[in-house]
Amino acid sequence: MSKSKTDPRILRTRKLIMDSFIELSGKKEFKEITVKDITTEAMINRATFYYHFEDIYDLLEKVLSEVLLINLNSNIFEKSELNEESITSIFKAITNFQISLSNRCHRGYEDTIARIIREQLEVTLYKMLLKQYATEDESLKTIAVILSWGIYGASVEWRRISKEESPEKFIQSAIPFIMSGIQLGSKKNW
Repeated sequence: MSKSKTDPRILRTRKLIMDSFIELSGKKEFKEITVKDITTEAMINRATFYYHFEDIYDLLEKVLSEVLLINLNSNIFEKSELNEESITSIFKAITNFQISLSNRCHRGYEDTIARIIREQLEVTLYKMLLKQYATEDESLKTIAVILSWGIYGASVEWRRISKEESPEKFIQSAIPFIMSGIQLGSKKNW
């Protein structure tokens, strides 16, 4: 009989592996970290590592997704409406996440990181829009995709040119245009 992936021991081991990877990524570049390094740090064997993750890239993706979800605090966002305050908070969470990665496994993995951020943002924003407009119209998914790419792109631009300016101040001038676009779309389609 196989154990459920929700078994507390399995969850603890998975967290131990992820924490060991995070610890190692503070000391080494991602490309220098091996499965052996992780298993030694976590005090587990290779079979245990491969029970939880396909390979080190799978681990990277899962760690980044989990850390982003924690930064986004998506459960709180998904229960609120999409408004100026929530967009500012989401933008700030994304910029904080990118700052936290800047000293870790960022170089060479920008595409993976970008995809994870956009996918998580899209899910969070779509749930917020569903709550706000109470319809599963296909255009809500399109709006969520556009917003996720826009927020991610703005965070990249902020990192590139405006680190001395706070994320809140950077995004503030764009929020009225974002909100008017969302409200205009809601009047036309719902």
